[in-house]
Amino acid sequence: MGRTAAPDEHRDTATPAAEDATTDSATGSALAIDSLSKQFGDGENGVLAVDDVSLTVDAGSVVGLLGPNGAGKTTLIKCALGIVLPDTGSVRVFDTDVTDSHRAAYADVDAMLEGARNDYWRLTVRENLRYFTTIHGVDPASVADRHDRLLDRLNLTEKADTPVRELSRGMKQKVSLASVLAGGADLVFLDEPTLGLDVESSRTLRRELRRLAREEGVTIILSSHDMSVIEAVCDRVVIMADGRIVADDTVSALLSTVDRNVVRVVSPDIDSTLLTTLRSTFEVRAVDSVAGGTRVDIAAVDDAIYELMETLRAADVRITEIQTVQPELEDLFVELTGLPSEQERSQRGSP
Repeated sequence: MGRTAAPDEHRDTATPAAEDATTDSATGSALAIDSLSKQFGDGENGVLAVDDVSLTVDAGSVVGLLGPNGAGKTTLIKCALGIVLPDTGSVRVFDTDVTDSHRAAYADVDAMLEGARNDYWRLTVRENLRYFTTIHGVDPASVADRHDRLLDRLNLTEKADTPVRELSRGMKQKVSLASVLAGGADLVFLDEPTLGLDVESSRTLRRELRRLAREEGVTIILSSHDMSVIEAVCDRVVIMADGRIVADDTVSALLSTVDRNVVRVVSPDIDSTLLTTLRSTFEVRAVDSVAGGTRVDIAAVDDAIYELMETLRAADVRITEIQTVQPELEDLFVELTGLPSEQERSQRGSP
């Protein structure tokens, strides 16, 4: 994981980064993609990575971009950043067409892309922040207070003068994020920013991303396989599959479309014979081995719930836990993409 600056991002003059969320760039549209397509290769061997995608992101919002591997989200991000040239369509950043004025369009844009070189490991944490601020055309001395606040909020202050190569993977990840934010970009792309972070560091990251959007008007486009981060941080979620957008709405609106009629039962008495019976009568959504025995998720509503209870009672099953499962974003993701979730993949080979 690493950070990368948008091409030709240097400003003509060194000016302090704005910290007021009421600037012109914090109003209206931060990103507008219209009818964008990108194919790699020709003819039958070609791969249509992005297929006629249109997307608008309001300034100051946090948008989650989801999709299985090969869905086209990384290609879409690289087209938006000008790293990959689309075959058709247009990209506008803060109402500037990137083909008309490349440098102006990306002056206030930065990104942290998975798989890219992660900062400069021989430099200290603070030196990395100063370096990436400089390449944005900003005098680092003029935003020293911003850097101190970033270090404090990301719990990096004690490591500020430590070479990055001496840090843990999680710490390096936070340095990469801090470097992206150090120059005061108004639009940032973050690809898997929680990779390698422990639980507390992930929570810290979530708080900082929400604060940046709310208090400073920073627009954030976040791509992650961590559904909990997407649910906690994003105002809106865009799901891609096969190069197209298959869902685009707020988290709450998307979750309202997921089937809520799932009953979860945990028991030490559920064996393969009973599972066969349950599968012949009900729609079994998931099976997993847990501390209390076997956990089974079953689609059941109204009379089916009573039938389920009768089936379990007839099998003399001791129930240690039973509850209605609240839908999660991962459920919708699986439904729309047709791919198994991480949980389902881990359950292969279970009863």
